[in-house]
Amino acid sequence: MKTEILQRANDYIAKEKDADFRAEVEKLLAQGEAGEKELTDRFYQNLEFGTGGLRGVIGGGYNRMNTLVVKSATQGLASYIIKTFGQKSKEGKLSAVIAFDSRRYSAEFAQACALIFAANGIKTYLFSSMRPTPELSFAIRYLGCDTGIVVTASHNPPQYNGYKAYWNDGSQVIPPHDEGIIKEVNSVTDIKEMSRGEAVEKGLLAIIDREVDEPYHAMVKTRLFRPDLIKEKAKEVKIVYTPLHGTGAQHVEKVLGDLGLKVITVPEQREGNGDFPTVAFPNPEEAAALDMAIKLGTKEKADVVMATDPDADRFGIAVPNKESGFTLVTGNQMGVLLADYIFLSLKEQNKLPAKPAMVNSIVTTGMQKKVAEYYGGTCTECLTGFKWIADVIRKWENGEAGAKHFVFGTEESYGYLVETEVRDKDGVSAAAITAEMTLYWRSKGKSLLDRLDELYNICGYWQELGISKYFQGPQGPAIMNGIMEEYRKNPPKTLGGIDVIKVRDIKNGTAPEGGEEGLPPSDVLQFFLRDGTVVSARPSGTEPKIKFYASCCTEVGSAGLAAAKADAARKLDAIKKDIRAVIGD
Repeated sequence: MKTEILQRANDYIAKEKDADFRAEVEKLLAQGEAGEKELTDRFYQNLEFGTGGLRGVIGGGYNRMNTLVVKSATQGLASYIIKTFGQKSKEGKLSAVIAFDSRRYSAEFAQACALIFAANGIKTYLFSSMRPTPELSFAIRYLGCDTGIVVTASHNPPQYNGYKAYWNDGSQVIPPHDEGIIKEVNSVTDIKEMSRGEAVEKGLLAIIDREVDEPYHAMVKTRLFRPDLIKEKAKEVKIVYTPLHGTGAQHVEKVLGDLGLKVITVPEQREGNGDFPTVAFPNPEEAAALDMAIKLGTKEKADVVMATDPDADRFGIAVPNKESGFTLVTGNQMGVLLADYIFLSLKEQNKLPAKPAMVNSIVTTGMQKKVAEYYGGTCTECLTGFKWIADVIRKWENGEAGAKHFVFGTEESYGYLVETEVRDKDGVSAAAITAEMTLYWRSKGKSLLDRLDELYNICGYWQELGISKYFQGPQGPAIMNGIMEEYRKNPPKTLGGIDVIKVRDIKNGTAPEGGEEGLPPSDVLQFFLRDGTVVSARPSGTEPKIKFYASCCTEVGSAGLAAAKADAARKLDAIKKDIRAVIGD
């Protein structure tokens, strides 16, 4: 076994105060050669504090999520906050808020973070029990905090945990703050600690719940357009919902229940459980994650099936189709339906502001831009990640970047934002407005699928494709970098038999174009095909995988919608084969 790995393992054992995590490493050391591979994976690198925070497999070691790694990262974040807000620090006025989800060790990690902040003189508000990510974002703004943390690994499998770091505007950190925090985290040598009793006694730790829950619920309800319609028609709609063992039930049931809507929650998935025993992946993007909800929806003859991921920032639905059973609505399609409903409602109620605009990520369907333009609005693109949507909102509010009036934000990975009081995707508010939208189209004698078909006839038929390939272990990053660099050196002349007419490489950022700001640097490549299809490639920022996206549009001509769908499917199938030939399987 390599001396460096042994040294790092023993160093970790000496510093880790959690007996369980320490014992894991001691056991591997005792196994000798039999434990070498696993020990190497735990210590060949430090778990990286990336631009969004931490995420990794739970366990003992410097390349795992555990109390020592969490404490070290939080000390770095605290040091950066103190340096950045120096005067507030001197006056003892710095504050933070922390939330956590249902995952294993989430509560323990959250308290560890809170006590590190307290030891650094930062007053910390800690939620008494699990709460959704969007409520954490809301709480930062509502309480006027300087930073925030939510302990979660979002939709990852149960062996993962992590945390997201937030700035004082309620959004996840972006440059230059992310880089500054990373620098501080990587230079931590001493961790300040304080007991819970001392933190409470000194007024540096406050436990919160209803004082933020109730304003958050009230805010979500104010973002609806037709409360009278809901009141009148609520009894006509039946909703089946699953929080996938996460944080969503408390808020989704409360908000929709207050509106008079009947919500039937999948009983086996209602309570928080970090093992996620009924699903392989607790992610509404995965069709299998909605199996139990759809089964219950079929039994109850539900009008819509809803799901949120464990930290309730992602939101997905399935709706009854005309043949039989339920149709899953993709993240791109849901974004189209919500954009249409929001623009339409603002216009119908004479509330459409000057320069109305939505924001979506560069890998999201181009159909949303068509919808915005149909109502006289615009659609601004940004990098993947809701922190970039929040950045656009901030700039517009400050009169920067050709300021417009934000009305909606979305990205293809089931993220939606219908309010500005939160600066991250919000599955709770998405659930509320989707319930209202379902009622609205029902009152017009239409389903959500009927409206989607109407929009296809207006905007053309759009279909999207997503491909992901995992590359685990020490060699994973090098393999993904190799794939991206090969694409840069030798970009394809065709994809799926269609000519590539333009390549956009965002590695060094992009210049302003068409009245819009340029994009910050990001490891993303985009290929624009002759027929309007866009294919994008990027390594994931949170998981060891490379992701490909394709968005294809076909005209709905005299042959009808079915023919347009068949044409798009044929194109995407050919593109998929070309991508698979490069990444394998």
